Amino acid sequence: MGSPGGWWGRKSTPAKVETYTRWSFHFIALSEPTVIGVTAFGHLDARAGFLLMLPVAGHTALAMVTASRALDWTCGRRPQPLRLLWTLGAATAALAVVALTLAQHGPGGDDASTVLGAVFGVTLCYGVGLMALAMQDRRRVVWLVGGFGAGAGLVTWALGMPALAALATTAFVTAATGFFAATSGFSIWLLKAVYALDEARETRARLAVAEERLRFGRDLHDVMGRNLAVIALKSELAVQLARRERPEAVEQMIEVQRIAQESQREVRDVVRGYRRADLEAELSGARGVLRAAGIDCEVSGETEGLPAEVQSALGWVVREATTNVLRHGDAKKCTVTVRRPEGRVVLTVRNDGAAAPHGSARRGGTGLAGLRERLSAVDGTLDAGETGDGDFTLVAEVPLTARAVLEVAS
Repeated sequence: MGSPGGWWGRKSTPAKVETYTRWSFHFIALSEPTVIGVTAFGHLDARAGFLLMLPVAGHTALAMVTASRALDWTCGRRPQPLRLLWTLGAATAALAVVALTLAQHGPGGDDASTVLGAVFGVTLCYGVGLMALAMQDRRRVVWLVGGFGAGAGLVTWALGMPALAALATTAFVTAATGFFAATSGFSIWLLKAVYALDEARETRARLAVAEERLRFGRDLHDVMGRNLAVIALKSELAVQLARRERPEAVEQMIEVQRIAQESQREVRDVVRGYRRADLEAELSGARGVLRAAGIDCEVSGETEGLPAEVQSALGWVVREATTNVLRHGDAKKCTVTVRRPEGRVVLTVRNDGAAAPHGSARRGGTGLAGLRERLSAVDGTLDAGETGDGDFTLVAEVPLTARAVLEVAS
């Protein structure tokens, strides 16, 4: 069973914001019976306070369900909870009217009037505020707040209170419910903004990967386009010569065979390293791609003087690690470091977005397996995994021959 920290850590940033928003409104709804209960049991006996809390508890449960369904609707998982919205509105209005009527004309004295007044004000504030979660149109929210404020004033005036008191009630209810409704609207706006930013970040990452694929396609076209055209022409010429029983047909086919073998070698070079990956170019490209995706990237170390085959292998490591950072986890920062301890070169890629996809890649993903094969060609090793502080680290180490060490030192 995972720890709470692990459960929270596996969530993406938008999911964390959504969870925080959801439980915030649940706790806000739960504060309604808390506020009323403190007032009720402080002024009434236990039996009267318990009876009063029953409808308040029902209103709270209805408000929590409405808030949960409203957030699901905001995230596109459910249709708009119109029935719940109308039900909560009717329950809020009914509870407020009954409380105000009993406060004005019911028995119980000043203590009961104080408690019922709290029920009236608190019920309206929380009810209208949570109803606003299920409304996207600001004008409807304004009409909702204004309608409940005007209704509260009219009911107060109809129950026999002076016009000035009714006007004051209207102002109080409008201001209080407006504040709660504005808070709900701002929370929904913030949640949508976080999801929109995350979607934009994923789009930038996909575009960066697509750009890399296009670069590979252009390289492959450059390599194969001319050679295939020459092969087609020479093959056609060989067919014509063979039909005429000319000995030159054999020479043309030998040339076709040579060009085909050359093309095969060039394609192999493209697949292995996009015509030989350059470590410095890959480091620069990784910095640009990650920063374009909203990830802070820092690159440090010297790459000059390294053998071409070492640069090619490490360049592939940088390229694959950059792709993993873009496509997996939820990284905010990535550091790439090239060190040259005695007799070897060590490349370290570290990011703070460790997540399940990284782990699955570490256990058997084809990307890291391919990197190990490339590094094994230069006697290199690869180690990848999550660190204790929640980061994901990839370390590639390649030994340098005695001649290469001398070249690097010079």
